[in-house]
Amino acid sequence: MLIDALRLKHPLGDLINKLRISSSSYYYQRSSVQLESKYTAVKEHIIKIFEANHCCYGYRRIWKTLRNIGVYISEKVVRKLMAEAGIKILFKRKRFQAYQGEITPAPDNLVDRNFHADRPNDKWLTDITEFSIPAGKVYLSPIIDCFDGFVVSWTIAMQPTAEMANTMLDKAASSLQEDEHPIIHSDRGGHYRWPGWIERVNTYGVDSVYIKKSVYP
Repeated sequence: MLIDALRLKHPLGDLINKLRISSSSYYYQRSSVQLESKYTAVKEHIIKIFEANHCCYGYRRIWKTLRNIGVYISEKVVRKLMAEAGIKILFKRKRFQAYQGEITPAPDNLVDRNFHADRPNDKWLTDITEFSIPAGKVYLSPIIDCFDGFVVSWTIAMQPTAEMANTMLDKAASSLQEDEHPIIHSDRGGHYRWPGWIERVNTYGVDSVYIKKSVYP
């Protein structure tokens, strides 16, 4: 920067000699400064995108967002600019895995991918879904009626506990008539294999069935 400021008044060779640097070092640093200046505006865009999305966007999603607004740079440059700006994702997403192995015998698959129901409270579907929000992870456990897609009951918690699933089933069962005994269809997650769930299923007269993977309409 000093050399560039004085180049109009003094020869480049004299300035380089006075500062005791090589010409290659001068040109390298000069190009670095120009490159940094070039990406100043891009870095500001990255910071705004990151903060606008609750500090949850990684470099790939920021790269895609930049392309959507007409800024075309490589993913490598995005990672570098994020590092220079001190941007770090607050919450790293881990995929929720409810499967705990075959801890109890699995009932027959009575539904067999037929999710149609001719009347309410005939077939229910349930699963646990994970959401990432600024405060952390949240888990939703609903029961859906195959008849009309109605949410029979649901619970939400900061941890995917057995209590969350059991409470959901308690709420749903409280709405049943004496002659209603729905089939409740879930995956092979541990929440639906523990004694607490099985005891409730037997008490409420609900048939609990499983499949190897969650395949819901």
